[in-house]
Amino acid sequence: MRLPVSLSFLLVAAALPAVAGPLEDGIAAYNAKNFDKAVELLQPLAEKSNNPQAQEKIGRLYHRGKGLPKDAGKAAEWYLKAAEQGDAPAAARLGSMYWIGEGVPRDPNQAVKWYVLGASKGNPLAQVGIGYMSMEGIGTTVDFAAAAGWFNRAAEQGDASAMLALGTLFELGKGVPKDVVQAYKWYSLATVDDGEYEQELFDRAKRSRDALARKITRAQVEEGEREARNWKPLKRSGT
Repeated sequence: MRLPVSLSFLLVAAALPAVAGPLEDGIAAYNAKNFDKAVELLQPLAEKSNNPQAQEKIGRLYHRGKGLPKDAGKAAEWYLKAAEQGDAPAAARLGSMYWIGEGVPRDPNQAVKWYVLGASKGNPLAQVGIGYMSMEGIGTTVDFAAAAGWFNRAAEQGDASAMLALGTLFELGKGVPKDVVQAYKWYSLATVDDGEYEQELFDRAKRSRDALARKITRAQVEEGEREARNWKPLKRSGT
């Protein structure tokens, strides 16, 4: 039986692979560290199409000084454009800039505002920010249990800074029961450099892991290592 021409066309079209557009190609170039190509593809989308994903990436390129001159002020401007459209990664990074006063005046209230937006959408960087603010009582009362909960959400997505913080809370027994095996596990996982963080973070995780290893039994170290090997991250969301 011959299919109608229109139906045949639809079936053939459905079987063809989707063609990537400038946004997808620009993000792929960014991920491949081809930053000049990323700027070429993403800047028009950020400027003319007001695309929040492109704006966030342009902000990050300014922030890192990759493909564009390093400029924290311009990075914050682009993050704001994207965050106002609900982009979770941009909101998280803008929150961090307000938290430390980078490219913008230091403003904990603004930091909380943008962290909450990012964290509500599952962004691990924002979840870590809320965790630290809960520990320090910024924008809320001091609450180590709440901090541990936020760190855990981010750590389960593979966030190394959250892993390090969670390991510290388990070692000290703050917000969670004291558990040196869990502390060793999270310290160990935090030492794995996935290219997203500064080397100093991984060095701190290694120092924390090695210092703890000297204070606990060999059996506890081996159990922590086994748990670290068996751990699997959840799929990242809001990144």
